[in-house]
Amino acid sequence: MIDIALLGFIALVLTLGLKRPFVWVLAYIYIDVVAPQKIGWGIIQSVPVSMIAFAAAFGGWLLLDNKQGSRFTLRQALVGLLLGWCFFTTQTADFPVEAATKWAWVWKAMVFALFLPLTLRTRLRIEAAVLVMVLSIGTIIINGGIKTALGSGGYGALSLLVNDNTGLYEGSILSTAAIAVIPLALWLARHGTVFPPDRWVKLFTAALILACVLIPIGTAARTGLVCLGVLGVLMLRSAKRRFLYASLAGVALLVAVPFLPQSYLARMNTIADHEGDESASTRVQVWAWTLDYVAENPLGGGFDAYRSNKFTYETRTVVGEGNSRTVKSQVVTDHGRAYHSSYFEMLGEQGWPGLFLWLLLHGLGLWQMERIRWLFGRRKGEGEDGAATWQWGLATALQQAQVIYLVGALFVGIAYQPFILMLIGLQCALWAYVRRTEHRPAKAQFRRAAAEKPIPVSG
Repeated sequence: MIDIALLGFIALVLTLGLKRPFVWVLAYIYIDVVAPQKIGWGIIQSVPVSMIAFAAAFGGWLLLDNKQGSRFTLRQALVGLLLGWCFFTTQTADFPVEAATKWAWVWKAMVFALFLPLTLRTRLRIEAAVLVMVLSIGTIIINGGIKTALGSGGYGALSLLVNDNTGLYEGSILSTAAIAVIPLALWLARHGTVFPPDRWVKLFTAALILACVLIPIGTAARTGLVCLGVLGVLMLRSAKRRFLYASLAGVALLVAVPFLPQSYLARMNTIADHEGDESASTRVQVWAWTLDYVAENPLGGGFDAYRSNKFTYETRTVVGEGNSRTVKSQVVTDHGRAYHSSYFEMLGEQGWPGLFLWLLLHGLGLWQMERIRWLFGRRKGEGEDGAATWQWGLATALQQAQVIYLVGALFVGIAYQPFILMLIGLQCALWAYVRRTEHRPAKAQFRRAAAEKPIPVSG
């Protein structure tokens, strides 16, 4: 029954695309985020729904969609360069079989990020893409939030829609994405036109944000707590009543702490003392190994190059309570451990050239969103009630989501995560839209002025 429901929904959306080909782009976003082929139990697992939607989205745009207004941006070119470099390192990878397995999904995520901005040429399309992304990841977040509220969860124990610990279904990755999606949900609640803001939209948004906040608790992911703190600081920048906002946030934190599980609080304490936690200690050792590896292999070792690492380190934990506490040391030998950091993931797999392209791609995104914020900072929105414009609001939300990602990426290997690459695609689309609508070519302005100038009548 689950397979029939999922396949029926996908078939319905693909059928709607026959009239509006852009719907196929939204269908691929839903499939890539939710991964319904993993949720089902039978026939849907054998149907290549992701490839079908990908082919439909690209073919529909190429053959049926209007290209007027589509622009190719500098950051899309950087995505293309990074894609080409990843292809090169895959051919010379230290572990060819494992590298080919990762390349099989990475290239699709990067090609879609390069392609997505070409389809988002109007405000409605940009909003529709944001809406589908938020609701799609909300499918996972709401499920996890309800189970957390009912007392389920724990590190590696929160049961989500699938029994799979990869992609958005991995605790630390989902925690980062859940916090990053909050600014986008708030933007939809303020500026949405598909679902115009009313009390029901605002009530749903509040419930979704609560579920997003519960995800780091349910997964016991330290990364989520750090990202939540970063989001609080970022929102201070755009809040009108900063003192009131900070006061309410502090009160909410004080009220929430007594209700948090002791297991969650104990795990959060390891943020300050990584030597007492084997997982955190392993990350430090892997990062040190990666720097040594790149010193000898500056072009990187291809996907999954971490599999060759091996190291020995010592952990220290405190045993006992009160005056009887003692420090217990343990020597640990480990090998083949993942990077647990997107920065070191890029460095180890793609070398210095890949890391440079990746940092430049994200750095330009932060700068472009700041430029849009500056451009629309003093303009009023549609209602002329002092509210900010939708462009300013979306640029702020996308910038906040990217900063949260970059902070979370310090501790999680999500350099090629499709959801994050879609955010980059949205930024490219907004940047191209603003440049097209706000900056007219000098010749066009001259011709328009000449056409409007009255012709003098002689005699």
